[in-house]
Amino acid sequence: MTDIGEIFGPDGWLARRIDGFSHRPQQQEMAETIGRILNDGGVLICEAGTGTGKTFAYLVPALMSGLKVIVSTGTKNLQDQLFHRDLPLVRESLSSPVSVALLKGRANYLCTHRMETAMLEDRRLTAEQSHQLQQVRSWSGQTRSGDVAEMSAIPEDAAIWPMVTSTTENCLGQECPAYSKCHLVEARRRAQEADLVVINHHLLCADMALKDEGFGELLPSADCFILDEAHQLPDVAGSFFGMSLSGRQLLDLARDTVSEYHREAGDLPKIVDQADRLKQVTRDMRLAFGLEMRRGAWSDVENNPAVEAGLERLRSELSILGDMLEAIAGRGKGLDSCRDRCKELSSRLDQLFDENEAQDIRWFETQRQSFRLNRTPLEISAIFRERMANNPAAWIFTSATLAVGGSFSHFANQLGLEDAETHCWDSPFDYPKQALWYVPSDLPEPNNPEFNRTVSDLSIPILEASGGRAFLLFTSHRALQEAADYLQDRIEFPMLVQGTAPRGELLEQFRSIGNAVLLGTSSFWEGVDVRGDALSCVIIDKLPFASPGDPVLQARIDALRARGGNPFMTFQLPQAAIALKQGAGRLIRDEKDRGVLVLCDPRLLSKPYGKVFIKSLPPMTKSRDFNNVKRFFAYHDGVQENPTPPVSENQ
Repeated sequence: MTDIGEIFGPDGWLARRIDGFSHRPQQQEMAETIGRILNDGGVLICEAGTGTGKTFAYLVPALMSGLKVIVSTGTKNLQDQLFHRDLPLVRESLSSPVSVALLKGRANYLCTHRMETAMLEDRRLTAEQSHQLQQVRSWSGQTRSGDVAEMSAIPEDAAIWPMVTSTTENCLGQECPAYSKCHLVEARRRAQEADLVVINHHLLCADMALKDEGFGELLPSADCFILDEAHQLPDVAGSFFGMSLSGRQLLDLARDTVSEYHREAGDLPKIVDQADRLKQVTRDMRLAFGLEMRRGAWSDVENNPAVEAGLERLRSELSILGDMLEAIAGRGKGLDSCRDRCKELSSRLDQLFDENEAQDIRWFETQRQSFRLNRTPLEISAIFRERMANNPAAWIFTSATLAVGGSFSHFANQLGLEDAETHCWDSPFDYPKQALWYVPSDLPEPNNPEFNRTVSDLSIPILEASGGRAFLLFTSHRALQEAADYLQDRIEFPMLVQGTAPRGELLEQFRSIGNAVLLGTSSFWEGVDVRGDALSCVIIDKLPFASPGDPVLQARIDALRARGGNPFMTFQLPQAAIALKQGAGRLIRDEKDRGVLVLCDPRLLSKPYGKVFIKSLPPMTKSRDFNNVKRFFAYHDGVQENPTPPVSENQ
């Protein structure tokens, strides 16, 4: 087997075959460690600072191992980037014969049967949906993979997608008339046969949850699991190891019942009437929660007569529809599937009312036009550890943000990763020279009514010094909107605001404009890569502590406190430190990047816990003097001045 040093070394294979590749000792060490774990087995938790090149560091030993490997990453976008860009580059450089496959969840693949059913119901669609359906129909004759990501002309959140893709509930499986040309089945077959499969955390956790219920495996058994962006795993796993019921599921059931009725029956119009009643009750249920989009504790349900009454009506109408479908069992596979879905959703509603599961958290969330009722495990460590034990393989967890103050205990405890080997490789970037960390003086406390206005005011001269080219990252949508309204006529640079366009479109505009100012919340704190001068400043309003009003967080805080623990130090603070590392990590993405990080929260320096945040961030030059900010930008933008000198952390 070829030595890792021959591949990653200064004159190694990658340096000779990939333009711009440079030797990084941290990357080579990481690859050697992962290679050893692949060979010997075990569990590895490792953090690789930005610029380490962790993707190559795990792909190379994975391709050389001769093992069946599953690589899971945080989002579908990262999954596509890994499979279509990074993996082909490494395979070609190594001349590797290893077969690879990409596998996503079923909602990412066109369902021919549901598309054909939607075509029959065209009169019920809006003009936009009808046009999009025709686009999908035309594309369906050309695509080989059926991956809806190919259809970039139709937005990801377009209402047509649920009509032409399947869910676990509405899939007919081998009874489907279009089973022989099912894109999902073909994607799973390729995954079964491949040596290396690229998936995402949602699919991994969905498969773990399905195995617990005794269903067939979605994923092929593997010798090794490499989990990139692993800091996202605890939240994703919590949602899949619990149970939920959404307004969308109910509306989909009602719509599918009507469609399948017209295909397979047609002589019992009361079924259509009942499906319409279920639709109406579901929409009324959303209104009962109020117009606000929020997450709330189950006590809010029990203390709201309108919501409680709506849930009882929902249970009743769902039960009636189920009885009607039971009465015509056998009339058609589609209607039988709807009957089974009715039973399953009724069972979930009953579970939501069951108070016996003391270790579960019951809560709800409302979206613009829908709602979701949830039951989430209080802790997932025991569940996740059990699932890992069912897959006796090497497990590697990696991210740029896993350690808090140099310790991995918070992450390891969340997933029950006892006795895991841990490593932390620092970024190869020269942060003291590449970045300045500025904490303004005389800031009010974040709970001060004037705090948001003060942050907006101090942002103006900073943006003038940076020439725009900035992200303003906020911890709440309300603060973002207040800043957007205030800055609209006060800065001369193009302003892009989260929510006015899809994230990908906003980022593309930001890169192409060159001096824009982008205002964003949580979705822009991570998974965003803007290299070069277009992003030269990141301004963060507050330390990103999760909202204490979040029902899941509050339940976990109460449980930790009941055991005599300190929820702030053991849970809230580590979570916030990791989130801040993600936000700050947007600034320096390349060895040629230069920029200023501005943290507007005085608690960073005034509170003892501020040291945890400081220790978790890269070693940037630090200053509280705005003149240093101006000098930094003037120097790096070509004005012949001395660079900003390093200053004490205590300044």
